[in-house]
Amino acid sequence: MALPGPILAFINRQADLAPGRFEDLRAVIFNGTLKRSPEPSQTDGLLAIAHGIFERIGVTVDEVRTVDHEIPPGIWPDMREHGYGKDDFPAIYRDLVEPADIIVIAGPIWLGDQSSQTRKIIERLYGYASEINAAGQWAYYGKVGGAVTTGNEDGGKHVSAQILYALQHLGVTVPPQCDAYWVGEAGPGPSYLDPDGGGEANAWTTRNTVFMTWNLLHLARMLKDAGGIPSFGNSTHDWDLSRPAHPNPEYR
Repeated sequence: MALPGPILAFINRQADLAPGRFEDLRAVIFNGTLKRSPEPSQTDGLLAIAHGIFERIGVTVDEVRTVDHEIPPGIWPDMREHGYGKDDFPAIYRDLVEPADIIVIAGPIWLGDQSSQTRKIIERLYGYASEINAAGQWAYYGKVGGAVTTGNEDGGKHVSAQILYALQHLGVTVPPQCDAYWVGEAGPGPSYLDPDGGGEANAWTTRNTVFMTWNLLHLARMLKDAGGIPSFGNSTHDWDLSRPAHPNPEYR
């Protein structure tokens, strides 16, 4: 989705002055809109700021509009093993999430809360939380995460709090100021992309989205260069918490 000219020009000028290299980083963005492609998504409008910065500095960006895929609800890695005939998420995890340095969870607000598609992705990511790396850390250690939310009602901070808590619980590192949102005035009103009173003209939202994007990039760069989070004191190799087989999904 194209950005307004002045915003795009500023982002490009700033990106061209960025210190260091970012071309070896990968980002995956999950858009939890309820609109199937190619219908325009308000969330895509705000995501265009982060997406534009990522691409300008050479980051590989994969964006997944969740509703376009067959992703059953559940908290297991492959829901085909639990009664569903098709599940696109194992391939999405393997091809996009596993190699990613940055994970952005985005979506609209409905009834004051995150969309069903946004929550479903968090639950499916949780299904892989028990996997470990060579150091014995959980699979998401070394990745950074952020949250982007749109709507025309209150609830932006509430949704960010839920998303960012979930990401850090999985092992994702949360940078400072790594959420951005546009919700407009309470009650019916303009959405982000609406020409009259929409969020594209809101300098506060634009600034916070730019801050979020660069904070994600800086911390991802630091972690990648450091080889991830140090494993002293947080390796599962040091602990034996084995239990008899039990259906409780809090298994990690």
